[in-house]
Amino acid sequence: MTDGLAARLRQETTPLHRQAERAGVMRDILAGRVDRAAYLRLLRALVPVYRTLERGLAVHPAFAPLPLAGLARAPALAADLTSLHGAGWERELAPVPAGEAYGEQIAAAAAGCPPLLAAHAYVRYLGDLFGGQALARVVARGLGLEGTEGVAFYRFPGVGDIGAARRAFRAALDTLPLSPSQADQVVHEARAAFEANIRVFEAVSPAPPSPSAGSAPPPAG
Repeated sequence: MTDGLAARLRQETTPLHRQAERAGVMRDILAGRVDRAAYLRLLRALVPVYRTLERGLAVHPAFAPLPLAGLARAPALAADLTSLHGAGWERELAPVPAGEAYGEQIAAAAAGCPPLLAAHAYVRYLGDLFGGQALARVVARGLGLEGTEGVAFYRFPGVGDIGAARRAFRAALDTLPLSPSQADQVVHEARAAFEANIRVFEAVSPAPPSPSAGSAPPPAG
């Protein structure tokens, strides 16, 4: 029996998914090292990603595995950036080129082949639903946050039971109105989306510490 789309996406993106978890800022966060400046760059990089994805899914709702109203992250990103940086974040925090390119990739998918939006929904939203609760605790602890301050991105008040939402999301992937060739394209696009995430995570990673001005040079040879 041919695997459904949900199973194919999981099986055929697993290597890239694991690579993404070990990339740049995400590797640091998962290890409990949360650099505030890098985290703000990450949130800033994700703004065009979610804005573009959510505009696309609003126009093509057939390719959203769950209703967009419960999934949308762009407002939560804006809330967290306001909380952690200030109301002028959009003007004061420079856009991240890797995030802008990721958003352009989604825009091209929406314009040229709307079913590909399902791939980006899978990579971002299902990842948020799976890992978001644990990441919220790590980020809050690392940044010294209290309550829900600065972690709205990881909260899904519109979906109710998170576990049930994850199961419903995966089940809905298998019922999307896709031809076999479109399903193949969605799997290919999901791999490309993970690669875009890796580029974002690497781009916003904290810079390695530079040697102090007074330190001695390393010994020769």
